[in-house]
Amino acid sequence: QVQLVESGGGLVQAGGSLRLSCAASGHTFSSYHLGWFRQAPGKEREFIAVITWSRLTYYSHSVKGRFTISRDNAKNTVYLQMNSLKPEDTAVYYCAARWGSSIGYEVADFGSWGQGTQVTVSS
Repeated sequence: QVQLVESGGGLVQAGGSLRLSCAASGHTFSSYHLGWFRQAPGKEREFIAVITWSRLTYYSHSVKGRFTISRDNAKNTVYLQMNSLKPEDTAVYYCAARWGSSIGYEVADFGSWGQGTQVTVSS
């Protein structure tokens, strides 16, 4: 399994930007599908974006056009660039890794998780 550590969260005003990073350990990083999820207080963890090992990307409706997922296999890192942030984007953000040929969009599809990083967007 791969170990994941997120960073880059913080407090930002509405309309601002943040870039989250997720560093992974493991020599098979390039073979994993990598996803970002978030969980707001009192809500379930929800899918935001995924990037496959072949660099295909998929996004939830709520962030499409504002967020961009990318990966740097040489650095074993996946990124989430978040632009035009809204107060409703406030949540703990998690990166996750999935091993397998099919893409996953559900929490249960991903076997490895980071500890999360807090993003707070003020109005």
